[in-house]
Amino acid sequence: MKFKYVIGVDYGTLSARAIVVDVRDGRTLATAVQEYPHGVMDQTLPDGTPLPKDWALQHPQDYIDVLKYIVPKAVDAAGVKKDDIIALGTDFTASTTLPVDDEGWPLCLKPQYAGEPHAYVKLWKHHAAQDQADRMTAVAVERKESWLAAYGGKVYCEWSMPRLWQVYEEAPQIYQAMDAWVEAGDWLVWQLTGEYTQNSCTAGYKNFYQKRTGYPSEDYFAALDEGLRHVIRDKCTAPILTVGSKAGELTAEWAEQLGLNPGIAVSTGMVDGHVAIFSCGITKPGPMMAIIGTSACYMTLGETYTNVPGTCGVVEDGLMPGFYGYEAGQSCVGDMLGWLVDHLLPEHYAVEAKKQGLSRHSYITALAETLKPGASGLLALDWWNGNRSLLADSNLSGMILGMTLQTKPEEIYRSLMEAAAFGTRMIIEHYRNHKVPITEFRASGGISRKNALMMQIYADILQMPVKVMNTDQGGALGAAIMGAAAAGAECGGYDGLRPATAAMAAKVEVVYEPRTEYRAVYDALYTEYCRLHDYFGRGGNDVMKRIK
Repeated sequence: MKFKYVIGVDYGTLSARAIVVDVRDGRTLATAVQEYPHGVMDQTLPDGTPLPKDWALQHPQDYIDVLKYIVPKAVDAAGVKKDDIIALGTDFTASTTLPVDDEGWPLCLKPQYAGEPHAYVKLWKHHAAQDQADRMTAVAVERKESWLAAYGGKVYCEWSMPRLWQVYEEAPQIYQAMDAWVEAGDWLVWQLTGEYTQNSCTAGYKNFYQKRTGYPSEDYFAALDEGLRHVIRDKCTAPILTVGSKAGELTAEWAEQLGLNPGIAVSTGMVDGHVAIFSCGITKPGPMMAIIGTSACYMTLGETYTNVPGTCGVVEDGLMPGFYGYEAGQSCVGDMLGWLVDHLLPEHYAVEAKKQGLSRHSYITALAETLKPGASGLLALDWWNGNRSLLADSNLSGMILGMTLQTKPEEIYRSLMEAAAFGTRMIIEHYRNHKVPITEFRASGGISRKNALMMQIYADILQMPVKVMNTDQGGALGAAIMGAAAAGAECGGYDGLRPATAAMAAKVEVVYEPRTEYRAVYDALYTEYCRLHDYFGRGGNDVMKRIK
């Protein structure tokens, strides 16, 4: 029997990566990574057009250019024959959305729209549609829309429809010119296959689609604005496919550019923060998957539907077919630590780090590791990029309490780590309080393997073991698993996501056990964190919003 391989492509916030994976056991043979040439555009467009506050855009040409580079490079490094590659699977940051014409051509690539910000890709970090999100929530509450409960009772500005309403209101010429408002993950699959489809993950979590009831009614959208009555019919018409199914086959044109055979299976897309549920080996309720990077996503499965206020969504078939998928998340984790290192680290820290041959993050982490919980007298709120769960409010901001003239950077750094873990604990306890059992915590993403101290802090604060999976590419491996399922057993893959996950998922590499000697102090700090969370986040004092 010939060995078969699949390619997994993971589109993150700053770069994309491709891996070549052995279908038998999920072993990664090679990896290729490339950063986006334009990066995140949050100040100006390429032509110098300034962007307002809270905007975050990307350039779709970057997605194409990096794909043409990373796939051939990974295949070449793996040393496998293209005849033995049976499928390609992809995942993408979401909600990351763009307006296109009826052939899938992004409007920003047309000369007449090159200087129009609304013609570009709105990255998940784009928070300028908070006003539209708030109005969508208010109308849904007033109309007693039943679908709102599945999204924690509140519309969040990162999701697809508030952004589309923002385009409608602020750039009507772009709204009229677009034939489709597309998630970037679905757009990529459209390019590769020539078939425009939507995947059940992004449609469910980012666009209010529910398997049994469909989208919100036309009357709801008309209540927002009569001009939006037919928004779904006019802008979101593609068929919705269950994650892990075959979206189409690789076109001859793309096969030539990627060095692959035409006709191999291309799976549906999926959200990058969700697809790691496969690489973490989760196929039943109980375990929670945490992908911890620039932000953090938390996924778990349920056999039944339960309303959980403040979470990001409950979607049938949104994660694993046959289950309800529960999502929550934090808008800022690694980005928050990066902010401190980039803007607050004294020069002599950077000099000492270089002298020791360490990165600045590694150096300050080593200093933070010498500290005891609570010793610095600091407590932070992890809202540097707003709050995704449980408040769904991008107008909230970060806070550090307790600084003095003696406060050191490593103390602040540790307090930010602890704040991220406190936010995670709040999400887990909230799930448990609403009868969604969380019995295990499995971590993936860059931080989980790069920062042992942070994972130990998570274990101490969550009071449960943190199991870190043995892959650096949780997203790309999850995408590869989807590819193997899309190919099917007849072509050398698997008939479904469950057998593909069982065979190809990563294994537990290290387990961080909670240290009982720190439980009391972290419980005390967590109590104070909850008080601050509710005071500043639930209306006790809206000073953050007023000064913003």
